[in-house]
Amino acid sequence: MLSLLEKGKADGIIAWHPDRLARNSVDGGKIIHFVDRGLIRSLKFPTFWFEPTPQGLFMLNIAFGQSKYFVDNLRENVKSGLRQKIRNGVWPGWAPVGYLNNPKTRGVDIDPEKFRLVKKVFELYATGAYPLHSLANWCVKHNLKGNKNNQISISSLQKILQNIFYIGLMKFKGEVFEATHEPLISKKLIETCQEVMARRGKKKDIRKHHFAFLGLLKCASCGCSITAEIQKGHHYYHCTKKKGPCQEKHYLREEALTEQIKNFLQKVSLSSQDTERVLAELQKDEKRAKEEAKTTVQNLKMELAGTEAKLEKLLDAYLGEVISAEDYKVRKEKLLTKKVELGEQIRDFEQKGLSWLELAREFVLSLNKAAKLVESENKEEMTTFLKTIGSNHVLENRQFVFATKIQYELVAERSEANLQNLQFPQWCVYCTKSEPILNRKRTNRARGARGGSKLNRTLGQSPRHRLASLGNTKKEKMFLAFLFSRG
Repeated sequence: MLSLLEKGKADGIIAWHPDRLARNSVDGGKIIHFVDRGLIRSLKFPTFWFEPTPQGLFMLNIAFGQSKYFVDNLRENVKSGLRQKIRNGVWPGWAPVGYLNNPKTRGVDIDPEKFRLVKKVFELYATGAYPLHSLANWCVKHNLKGNKNNQISISSLQKILQNIFYIGLMKFKGEVFEATHEPLISKKLIETCQEVMARRGKKKDIRKHHFAFLGLLKCASCGCSITAEIQKGHHYYHCTKKKGPCQEKHYLREEALTEQIKNFLQKVSLSSQDTERVLAELQKDEKRAKEEAKTTVQNLKMELAGTEAKLEKLLDAYLGEVISAEDYKVRKEKLLTKKVELGEQIRDFEQKGLSWLELAREFVLSLNKAAKLVESENKEEMTTFLKTIGSNHVLENRQFVFATKIQYELVAERSEANLQNLQFPQWCVYCTKSEPILNRKRTNRARGARGGSKLNRTLGQSPRHRLASLGNTKKEKMFLAFLFSRG
């Protein structure tokens, strides 16, 4: 409009009130300047009188100033309202996918139609087998769309997987706040997704051929990666020899490698029938576990109260200008993250019993997954499973070797002793008694191609000799003695 006036295509303005013409100082100043230059000869308002005189220009300037004051005051009131809302734990904007804005309570509720799909997106990405473009196709296939009914893009998926809103926290202008809405996923799951995303952020070469076990193995002699090539229609794995000459000169055919992997999976497999019976026994122990967890819950609540007290002291230090705003935000985020983690542990103990029960369930289900992998022969899933249950996967003299986690290692040894798959009821008792093993800190679970931890250096010993070196606590020794005494 101002450009038309400046070009001389119009010389007057009709408006309801002067505040409709200028909500900022620049527009108001231009209109008064155009009146002084004669580009605007007439200004007509139904509720305001104006004449191009000094008195009229003065009154018009006052009207423009009032308009600017109204806008500035409104902006501050809105900001204040948003800050108060975020302090109350309520998200002030549009809810992310998986949640809905409740117009009655002015809060955020879980979307009953989408929350399972959103949770599944996190779980699939955490496996490491689904890149972002595959997840985007999965969302299209399962009709998962945004809250505005738009298709979820790859960039939107990346934001979803990084959004701490789904664990009960909110980030507003660089500061983290505790939220009142129900968390959709656990803190552990989103941390796993962050680790997968960090690994996938590294530059990778485009592969011309697809090899199922590429990226899983390293050479036992020199530590270089194991590569693959096609010879006469078959896939062969061998050392890259990037560090120079290598003693490992043998080539291993993919069929032979697959057979070795399947033999190991057979040792740690549990049939679906036995899996159901073991899970049923674990369900019976849940009531007892909840009663035993009361003491642990009290300790966690005391730790939670201590964290809340630290938050209050941190706020007092910030208000007293003892620490800077940046330092306050960083420390506050750490304490809130710890508070969420403690809250998850308390809910887990109160609702599900001892956390080792959940670990035992996951362990049993993983044994059943091994049995399914043997039947399906899905090599990509085998690679993911092997990475989950162990580390330091190496190829040594055409033999696949890796360091398994202690529970899977004991299962494999027990299976070799019985020369058959794990059977019920021995392993039902094993899982319900395995609290000290599953709760144990996994500081000794990995070993290198040469040497290793205390646990793995005893692999060549008999079970009863290993009992003395492995059982560091009374519970562990009782459990292991029971385990190895089963015929």
